[in-house]
Amino acid sequence: MAKRKFYPKNKKNNLKKFKKENKAKKVEVVFFREGMNVSDLASAMNVSNALIIKKLMNMGMMTSINEVIDRDTIELICLEEGVELQDEVITDVSRYDEMDFEEDPENLVLRPPIVTIMGHVDHGKTTLLDTIRNTKVAEGEAGGITQHIGAYQIDFENKKITFIDTPGHAAFTEMRARGAKVTDIVVLVVAADDGVMPQTKEAIDHAKSADVPLIVAINKIDRPGAKVEKIMSELSEKGLTPEEWGGDTPFVKISALKNENIEALLEMIILISEVRELKANPNKKARGNVIEARLDKGRGPLATMIVENGTLSVGDFIAVGNTYGKIRIMNNHLGEIIKKAEPSTPVEITGLNEVPYAGDKFMVFDDEKTTKQIASDRKSRMRELELKKKAKSSLDMLLGDIESSEKELNLLIKANVNGSIEALKGLLEKIDFEGFHVNIIRADVGAISENDVSLASAANAIVIGFNVRPTSNVKNLANTEGVEIRLYSIIYRVQEDIENAIKGMLKPRFEEVVIGQAEVRETYKISKIGTIAGCYVTDGVIQKNSMARVLREGLVIYEGRLGSLKRFKDDVKEVKQNLECGLSIENFNDIKVGDIIEISTQKRIEVK
Repeated sequence: MAKRKFYPKNKKNNLKKFKKENKAKKVEVVFFREGMNVSDLASAMNVSNALIIKKLMNMGMMTSINEVIDRDTIELICLEEGVELQDEVITDVSRYDEMDFEEDPENLVLRPPIVTIMGHVDHGKTTLLDTIRNTKVAEGEAGGITQHIGAYQIDFENKKITFIDTPGHAAFTEMRARGAKVTDIVVLVVAADDGVMPQTKEAIDHAKSADVPLIVAINKIDRPGAKVEKIMSELSEKGLTPEEWGGDTPFVKISALKNENIEALLEMIILISEVRELKANPNKKARGNVIEARLDKGRGPLATMIVENGTLSVGDFIAVGNTYGKIRIMNNHLGEIIKKAEPSTPVEITGLNEVPYAGDKFMVFDDEKTTKQIASDRKSRMRELELKKKAKSSLDMLLGDIESSEKELNLLIKANVNGSIEALKGLLEKIDFEGFHVNIIRADVGAISENDVSLASAANAIVIGFNVRPTSNVKNLANTEGVEIRLYSIIYRVQEDIENAIKGMLKPRFEEVVIGQAEVRETYKISKIGTIAGCYVTDGVIQKNSMARVLREGLVIYEGRLGSLKRFKDDVKEVKQNLECGLSIENFNDIKVGDIIEISTQKRIEVK
């Protein structure tokens, strides 16, 4: 018996109903989170990956589903689809550094201001800080340049002020930006005998982006070439109009070296902090920022921190960036051991499992198990973000860059502090000559080890040591493995050497330069030699062994190398303008009277 077919009633209507029920519901709000890729956005908008990729292609972006998209691009896609984009509401405690903490105004008390010293290199920032806290940091700095961030606290008129000294060299732009993020007031130091320089402008931009008040300290007013009015005029063009000119930016004229008007500067800092009513709640678990971190041979990982809110105590369990630990010892800026640190207090702590990064946020938690789990979650999330970034595709990656392996200089960086590592990485990764770039295979805090040399040998890399030194065993291994170790104490010298190294690895480029012309006036046929042209040099010089181009009625009929060159019967190396000569061209005998012989040479072009 044949199987009976079943035909549902109202098949067309049922199909419409099915489609209607299964049609994707339009999303009204998308919550943005850092590291979103194409797949994440498609899922959040309840659309296909193909639709998002198509929209990105219309924007001129070739992407894959795993490529991370920036916030601006996501906002454009949402706007086009009529979807609202909002920042994600964070409830995961492991993302404490992204959370907003609300405080009851009744629990808030006044705290000391955190002041960042900024400005161009050699304008007197460190000297100013030395004068304020009456120490001599500058004398110990290599080349007179501050190499990493330090934080210090002083007492002035029974009130405390915390200072952050950020380096002024161009390589530390990112470190200077971090300094602005944790600060309440910026003191911009400008030398009266110099003027507004590139790092001065950068410091202004960082202060504005951090939305903090700025005080201009015009330093070196005691110098003979001081031009205070000119400095004030230049800064007013940058939006910093002096108060005495009707603006809202305080200007203080000082001499850090001679201790002139330093108290007036401190009084201005106190005044602005009182107007801003800087407050925090000391009666809760501490949160704050890492200013600097390093690995000490005897004490292990050390971190310099500033408490933002709450009170930090010895014995606290603390999560810092992607690491954690229990505070064993806490020292203040004078090196004294202390038990507690209230808001705006800079301290150096020991007890962390690993060296954190400058700029990492920290927070205290109840117990070791919770703290360890939070650090583990943060490390896993960071690994996922890095994998997403590595998966980012480009047209060059899709097509395949055949010569990419030949266009890299591999480096392994070891330094004494994380701040220097970040500055070096930021500086070196920007180097690019004709597509030849730097590839940093490892960048760690600590001394150069045998493992570093082994890795450098396998990767054919150069080891860069910044304020660290290898032991004799490491040096011997490096010599055996043929690994070059370069040691530095000033950062811009690293940049200069690496740039020179890359220039030396590039294939030399040559440019043709025409050096002379000669007109053929007679030709002579000589057996076993060929045609000899009797010429008159009309321009420049004719040099032996140069390249020759034969022109006939303006057309190139042959290109080759100049053979013999004679003046009368003698062989010569060159013949100058307005003189006669005889010449031959290798493998070419069809030279005729009236031809023009153009002589050129190859000039090497220096890479800039």
